Amino acid sequence: MSAPHSSDSSFAAFVLVGGKSSRMGRDKAFVEFRGTTLLARALALARSVTPNVSIVGRRDLYAALGPVVEDQFPDRGPLGGIHAALSQSDAAFNLMLAVDMPLLTAGFLTYLCTQAQASSALVTVPQVGSRWQPLCAVYRKEFVAVAASALRQDHNRIDRLFTEIPVQVLSESSLDRAGFSASQFANFNSPADLTLGDPALDEPAPGELALEPHPPSVPD
Repeated sequence: MSAPHSSDSSFAAFVLVGGKSSRMGRDKAFVEFRGTTLLARALALARSVTPNVSIVGRRDLYAALGPVVEDQFPDRGPLGGIHAALSQSDAAFNLMLAVDMPLLTAGFLTYLCTQAQASSALVTVPQVGSRWQPLCAVYRKEFVAVAASALRQDHNRIDRLFTEIPVQVLSESSLDRAGFSASQFANFNSPADLTLGDPALDEPAPGELALEPHPPSVPD
């Protein structure tokens, strides 16, 4: 199965931003890591898979950086963001990325999307130990109905839905066999995290990923 290509309209990607960022002390999207903001880095990673990339968050904060999708179910966490993205998407396959996972690589995202294309599952999601990675996963468009039903019932947890639908799990052992480290799923939640990271993970091969210049900082 070939990897997604820029001409493949069956794929879209969404970068989810706008969490409370309480431990970071400011909007994570505009925090710098190795010369670029977390948001610019996430957008560049997403564009390594497809040019059809949008931001899920507040339009007044992020519209200058790309197309923005706002939640239809506000303040409902990641599931609300995934629902908003899928509601606006015309693509069969939809990559969801958290803004605060800067150690992800373009090579892994290509692998993830290729696995999703080869499966009939509604969701293709990595699992490291017992922890799901729902914000580095591919969702079929049809998942929007599952998300909407849960949100209408005031159920916000994503992982509980994975027991109710067809899911393709990319286990830690399978990722290791494919040559991908589980450490790339690290979430950056505090300033101390910005000093961490494996340079071998963080720096892709030349030409694999061209990071865009970081956008101007915004006031806290």
